[in-house]
Amino acid sequence: MSGKVIIHADLNNCYASIEVLHHPKLRGRPVAVGGSVEQRHGIILAKNYEAKAYGIQVGHALWQARQLCPDLIILPPDYDKYLRYSRLFRRILMDYSDQVEPFGLDESWADVTASSRVYGSGEVIADTIRERVRFELGVTASVGVSFNKIFAKLGSDIKKPDATTVITERNFRDVVWPLAAGELLGVGRATQAKLKYYGIDTIGGIATAEPALLQRWFGKWGLFLYTYANGMDDSAVKQVSYEAAVKSVGNSSTCPRDLENEQDAHIVFLNLAESVAERMRDLGVMAQTVQISLRTNELEWCERQMALPLPSMIATELADTAMRLLRKHYRWEKPLRSIGIRGTNLVPAGNMRQLSVFDNEERRQAMEQLEYTIDDIRRRYGYRSIGRALLSTDEKLGKLDAKADNVIHPVGYL
Repeated sequence: MSGKVIIHADLNNCYASIEVLHHPKLRGRPVAVGGSVEQRHGIILAKNYEAKAYGIQVGHALWQARQLCPDLIILPPDYDKYLRYSRLFRRILMDYSDQVEPFGLDESWADVTASSRVYGSGEVIADTIRERVRFELGVTASVGVSFNKIFAKLGSDIKKPDATTVITERNFRDVVWPLAAGELLGVGRATQAKLKYYGIDTIGGIATAEPALLQRWFGKWGLFLYTYANGMDDSAVKQVSYEAAVKSVGNSSTCPRDLENEQDAHIVFLNLAESVAERMRDLGVMAQTVQISLRTNELEWCERQMALPLPSMIATELADTAMRLLRKHYRWEKPLRSIGIRGTNLVPAGNMRQLSVFDNEERRQAMEQLEYTIDDIRRRYGYRSIGRALLSTDEKLGKLDAKADNVIHPVGYL
């Protein structure tokens, strides 16, 4: 018996619910939050239950959603608004625990083992949190209560909206095992399809499979799935003050138009690299490796990386390395729809570094200082107050807002 009491709270249809709250006339009507058609982020990001009734799902293209529901109201995302609600939501959870771990903007775990002695059982705390979310924020939440994080998350998904589901060490086989394998955190579409190929359709099927077989089929990940399905996840909910070490800094974007050649790619890589380099300077780190991601207009995807000769947080060096990777690994048989750049293998900016007689260190220091100066100008007058001449050579690609595209990065658990 673990003795832990862990809850997972999930704001129901977060983005769409917040928008309807701010636009009362839309209540009862099918509403979705969607990306920009102009910037080609034309997919559904969130939908309310009225829209869901028409079969609209997150990830549908806007044109698909409108085919399913011609009267669908699609609103642009307002991330500043969602971030504000996310902070208020976590503040409520922090009244019951100092162990609150976000899982994206609209979901969080909380370990209420200690506070259950003061505020009542996990179920009572969950019901209180739902009531406070409804009264204080004007939206609803579903809460799962369990003895580990995996089942608490599963509980919040089982019954929506505005519901509490309790999964205990006594009832989890009855509640969890009949569910589809894809309901278990960590089982994506590809894994679910592979499990089905081997005759496993439910979480119970994973739990009762031979661990050696799961390991043979999925490697080490198969053992994790076996552990999760059997309720043996013992990972702790992180403290509120916990800050995970930053392992990489990156940015990617679906481009305003398909990229047809190296000149197009250079403009976008430089635009993205400026945002990445600025964030590295803010964090006080440098990258030792540059990684790029490429997605064609037929949605084929690949990723490549290359070590830098010297650690860097200079946008030009990051972009130039990205272009070397592109030239080495891409043949332009198809246009590119989206590309990304990431600095990895990070080291503190103050670290001593081995210099080479072939490098002009004075020039590199001048470039670093220039970019710090540009950072100051942008902080004072806005990100678009100063820019490179190259970015003005293409009206669409040059206006790509890499800084704004980097607002939301859900926290990953796995």
